[in-house]
Amino acid sequence: MVVLGFLPCHLSSFHPPTTAESPKSNGLRSTVYASSDLPKRVLIRRRESIVVASSSILAALLPVGPTSNPSFQNAKAEEDEFQRDEERVVQIFQGTSPSVVFIKDIQIVDPRKRTGQIDVDEDENTRVEGTGSGFLWDKTGHIVTNYHVVDKLATDTRGVQRCKVFLIDANGNTFSKEGKLVGSDPAYDLAVLKVDVEGNKLKPAVIGTSRDLRVGQSCFAIGNPYGYEHTLTTGVVSGLGREIPSPNGRAIRGAIQTDAAINAGTGASSGVNFAIPIDTVVRTVPYLIVYGTSVSNRF
Repeated sequence: MVVLGFLPCHLSSFHPPTTAESPKSNGLRSTVYASSDLPKRVLIRRRESIVVASSSILAALLPVGPTSNPSFQNAKAEEDEFQRDEERVVQIFQGTSPSVVFIKDIQIVDPRKRTGQIDVDEDENTRVEGTGSGFLWDKTGHIVTNYHVVDKLATDTRGVQRCKVFLIDANGNTFSKEGKLVGSDPAYDLAVLKVDVEGNKLKPAVIGTSRDLRVGQSCFAIGNPYGYEHTLTTGVVSGLGREIPSPNGRAIRGAIQTDAAINAGTGASSGVNFAIPIDTVVRTVPYLIVYGTSVSNRF
């Protein structure tokens, strides 16, 4: 299975598709993926490790002999396994990327020049203040991201902050829409945006579970570091049950630790990164969509 989780960074995450029914995800069929960045990026775990090994070099150094030679057969089987692993990683990336979105945090420099029509065009009267990642939650246009990616929009009292979301349609074409904030929970570094797009243009992420993660499993992060759309990095789940600070200062418990390279929008990756477990995301997001806040803030 794969677990889609989140990091207080700019990324989201995933793993080889296993189908599961998510209890609070509007009945959507889901697959398990592991995520982080939130960049948030997307982490994916697999039973087999991805070995970017020099299998072709290995084969080239082996003596050429009849196919019945056990050494030759073992080398060929090993090379085939490397190729299968590589192909699985390619398929994971190609299948997941359309569900990952690129987010720009935009500020209107001079509100007096603003027209009656609200848009997110980038011109001399706007300034890009940050970028991040998120993933498509459903076909109605809800997007899950980290709170720290949209904190300026969430705390805007002057009406000068905008969110521009870049998506991929069913034909592989990139387009952009304004993202409206519908809910946020700084305590878990989570937020939900909404874009107005026809449902057949969107490919929601396949959601799984994080409860059966194990240290040592492979994970993959797909995000948009430094504005480079859809970048893939790899690593392993290096720790479970970690405690990390949230944007409002409270502790987030049960975080996933990974060494997959993730950029949090503040510089290079430190080599130690954390993700919010997808099980926490699945419990929280429905409340953010319906009430604008999490259940922990309502009661």
